[in-house]
Amino acid sequence: MNVLFIGGTGLISQAVSKLAVEKGINLYLFNRGNRDGFVPEGARIIVGDIRDPKSAAAALEGYEFDVVVDWIAFTPEHVQTDIALFGGRTKQYIFISSASAYQKPLKHYIITEQATPLENPYWQYSRDKIACEQLLMKEHADSGFPVTIVRPSFTYGDTMIPASMNSWPHPWSLVARMRKGKPIIVHGDGLSLWTMTHNSDFAKGFVGLLGQQAAIGEAYHITSDEVLTWNQIYEAIGAAAGVEPSLVHISSDFLISHDPDLEGGLLGDKAVSGVFDNSKIKKFVPEFAATVPFAEGIKRTVEWFEAHPDKCTEDEAWNEYIDRIIAAHSSGMKA
Repeated sequence: MNVLFIGGTGLISQAVSKLAVEKGINLYLFNRGNRDGFVPEGARIIVGDIRDPKSAAAALEGYEFDVVVDWIAFTPEHVQTDIALFGGRTKQYIFISSASAYQKPLKHYIITEQATPLENPYWQYSRDKIACEQLLMKEHADSGFPVTIVRPSFTYGDTMIPASMNSWPHPWSLVARMRKGKPIIVHGDGLSLWTMTHNSDFAKGFVGLLGQQAAIGEAYHITSDEVLTWNQIYEAIGAAAGVEPSLVHISSDFLISHDPDLEGGLLGDKAVSGVFDNSKIKKFVPEFAATVPFAEGIKRTVEWFEAHPDKCTEDEAWNEYIDRIIAAHSSGMKA
C-alpha cells in the first residue's frame, strides 16, 4: 500500500509514520525538506510545498497513492487544494480535524462521534476545522470524494510537556518552574475531567484506518480511555519531575481577562471536560487499545528531555508572564 503523508514529521504524525513503516506500508512524506522533524528509516521524502498548488502538482506528478493524509490542512482553502490535487487520484483521503470541534460547552460530558454536535463559538481554529469537515463531506456526497475524518484530542509524546498553560517553544519551562518551587497556574479548580493520549497509542488506531474502504465517509476520534482531573495531570508532571508542584487555581475568566488569546484554548477546549467514548474506533480497529497511562508517558517525556539537555531551555518571558498573572490574582484575593 502506497501512502502519502502531507507533513508527517510533527508530534502526532511522527508516531504514525514510524508505525506505518513498521507495518510494511510504503510511506512517502511530502514536505519542504525540513529535516528537523522525525523521519523514520524507510520513508521517502518528496520535496514540495502544498501551499503552492502548481508546484505541488508538479512535484507529485507520476506518483500514485492508495491513501493521502493531510496533517497540515487547517482551513477550507487548504482542503480545496487537496480536493483539486487528489480527486480521482486516491482511494482514501484522511483529513486531520480536532476534537476541539465538538460542542462547547457540552450538553453531555461523554463525547461520541454520533451524538455530539460540532460547534465551538470560542475558537476560530476549531471553527475552521468544522468548516473543512463540512466542505469535505459535501464533496463526498456530491462527487464521491473518499474522505475519512480523524479528530485527535490532546496528544503528546517525547517532545511535549502537555499542560493547559506552558511555553510551546520551550516546553521544559514548566518542569523547570516546578523544580524551582515556583507556583504553577491551573485553570479553574483543577477538577474538570480531561484525556491525555500518548502519540504511540493514537498511532495504533490511526494506522488501522489506512486503506479501509469501510471508513470512507466516516469520522473517528482516537484517544485514551484514561480520565484525569487537571490537578492529577499537573501532579503527574510533578511526580515525573521528582517534585510536588505548587498549584495556584485561577478561574478561566480571570486568565482570559489578562490574556484574551487564551479564550480558544480554555473555553474552546481545555476548561471543558473532555471524556471520549472510543467504541467506534475500537469496533473498526479491534486491535486498538491505549496502553500508556499518563503517569508513565510523562515520565518517558521528562526522561527524554533530560537525555537531550539542549532541549531543556527555559522561556523567561513566559515565566514573567505567569508571575504577572499570579501577582494580579493574589492582589485581587487580598483586596
